[in-house]
Amino acid sequence: MSEYLQKKTRKRRQSRKRSHLRVRNRVRGTAERPRLAVFKSARHIYAQVIDDVAGRTLAAASTLDEDVRKNVKGASGNVEAAKAVGAVVAERAMKDGIEQVVFDRGGFIFHGKVKAVADAAREQGLKF
Repeated sequence: MSEYLQKKTRKRRQSRKRSHLRVRNRVRGTAERPRLAVFKSARHIYAQVIDDVAGRTLAAASTLDEDVRKNVKGASGNVEAAKAVGAVVAERAMKDGIEQVVFDRGGFIFHGKVKAVADAAREQGLKF
């Protein structure tokens, strides 16, 4: 990779981290209303329902899970896979009695895969 691309990639990553820190200063998950955090890499999508007060994950799903892989044909980093992750994490959260969450987009733009996770979670019954 050229030096120019390395700098550009580093700057994009740092910008996302700064944005995520700004969001995290306002968004806190509690036991009554935990945080639905989304992270995406080039190949996979991850979602967690987190209680920040207790410091533990209540429910999680990613494109690495068997339940998600059954529903996704082909690539695991596309919008279809993001919808499957959102549906599975919402289903697991609802099973644990969690109905309301606070959405944490993780510094990513609310567009494409991140939006697909949110929409699928809403369709399963999570409120945010």
